Amino acid sequence: MAIVASLPDVNLFSSLPSSPPPSDSPSRSFRPPPPIPIPKYSPSRRNRNPRTEPKPPQPNPALKLPHRRTRYYKPVKEGVISSDGERTILIGESGVSYQLPGAPFEFQFSYSETPKAKPVGIREPAFMPFAPPTMPRPWTGKAPLKKAKKKVPLFDSFDPPPEGKAGVKYVEMPGPFPFGRYPKEGMMMTREEVLGEPLKKWEKGMLVKPHMHDNRQVNLGRDGFTHNMLELIHSHWKRRRVCKVRCKGVPTVDMDNVCRVLEEKTGGEIIHRVGGVVYLFRGRNYNYRTRPQYPLMLWKPAAPVYPKLIQEVPEGLTKDEAHEFRVKGKSLKPICKLSKNGVYVSLVKDVRDAFELSPLVKVDCPGLEPSDYKKIGAKLKELVPCVLLSFDDEQILMWRGRDWKSRFLDNPLTPIPSETNIADDADKTIEEQTVSDQNTVISSPKMISLWKRAVESSKAVILEELDLTPDVLLEKVEEFEGTSQAAEHTFTALVLPGNDGAEDYVDDEDRPEEYSDIDDDFDDECSDDDESFEPVGQEGSLPVDKIVRKLREKLK
Repeated sequence: MAIVASLPDVNLFSSLPSSPPPSDSPSRSFRPPPPIPIPKYSPSRRNRNPRTEPKPPQPNPALKLPHRRTRYYKPVKEGVISSDGERTILIGESGVSYQLPGAPFEFQFSYSETPKAKPVGIREPAFMPFAPPTMPRPWTGKAPLKKAKKKVPLFDSFDPPPEGKAGVKYVEMPGPFPFGRYPKEGMMMTREEVLGEPLKKWEKGMLVKPHMHDNRQVNLGRDGFTHNMLELIHSHWKRRRVCKVRCKGVPTVDMDNVCRVLEEKTGGEIIHRVGGVVYLFRGRNYNYRTRPQYPLMLWKPAAPVYPKLIQEVPEGLTKDEAHEFRVKGKSLKPICKLSKNGVYVSLVKDVRDAFELSPLVKVDCPGLEPSDYKKIGAKLKELVPCVLLSFDDEQILMWRGRDWKSRFLDNPLTPIPSETNIADDADKTIEEQTVSDQNTVISSPKMISLWKRAVESSKAVILEELDLTPDVLLEKVEEFEGTSQAAEHTFTALVLPGNDGAEDYVDDEDRPEEYSDIDDDFDDECSDDDESFEPVGQEGSLPVDKIVRKLREKLK
């Protein structure tokens, strides 16, 4: 390499020749095959027919309905909003209702918890929640089920299954009936015919007592008495004559409305009610087979949009007054605290009593759903009545309104000044007299109601004269004591025939109710003959006679 580097005009990094030298032998162009053959894959499916791709199947239009989270809103007015032949959806005094051909009344989702205010909009398209007359459905890959070949025997209240029948549940027979009377059977019977004769007191106790501590019941929650509960109550009546309904939460604010709706829609009769528990009797002549049958709702329809309960400027107030009331309400103590799933039977009365002492009332609702205490506020607005101010901090703030009137203005317990008092106070001005009268009238509403109840039950008396001497006051007290004892210990008199044979009797109309239910079943045991009863033993053989003899001997 040193020799080559020393040679003149030699470039070690010269470029390669532009064309290779010609090859003398053809064997130099052969190349050996690779050790692993290259696999030949089939072309992908996407690239086979790119222009003839199959179109996706079109979804069924019934599955394109907007769901709950969509912001669907449509303003509505009173009247029919959708119709399909005789099947119509309308808005009226009872909110959104559904009319079906042949139905006895308009169907609703909830019969007891529908506000009195008319809705202003709907949150979903107007669509019947019931099954259509014909049921077209998208193909699911399965054929409809075949009809069962086995014939199931049908039993009803008038044709119960025989005793010892295997695989058959118990069916309650109609009743109860007095001795010698039988049930009435018919296809088209009115409510009065199904109920039969009014139940007596001992019959009600006999029917209610087995259900007192039984868990077989219908639970009525925040939605109130819903449409599907109609069929549920009839399924309870199939096995028992009385259905127990337990109400909790929002519906218990107005239990009278719940009881009215239960009797009106089911056709039964409420025979007992304790707090939020109601016992519903089906009727003496009830038959499960001829009961009214209603279609079931397949889903819960979305609640419509109602006007706002809380207004920025409530009726009867200015904007500044409303703001001032809301600021005062933050420091106001609540009159009660509502628990979740509680029974609020006395809430309306408590709010009315609280308005007697304060223009603002607050109710605490910790842990309740916002929709629950808003429904409670809407009920209080109608029942008390009052003006709602806010629902802040899970609390209901109410104002009694401009047109509020006290329930105790015409109270007979209000002291009336006598003529002597007026003569003594003649030198006083009119303003001083009005101030003194207001001080005498102020009292607790609970104490006033207790005094009023005592006066009505003749346990207290009102003295119109205030300046009485001790002797005169004592005479009035003794006189009232005698009259109150006479009123408290007065009973219905039983008049017996006298020695002269005159027969004095009491008419059935004048007989008290506690004796009206007693039948004449004791005629055979007690006869009206004049025969005297013979003593059981000899005279002086009783144990009392022996004691009297010993005492006489000691006294001697």
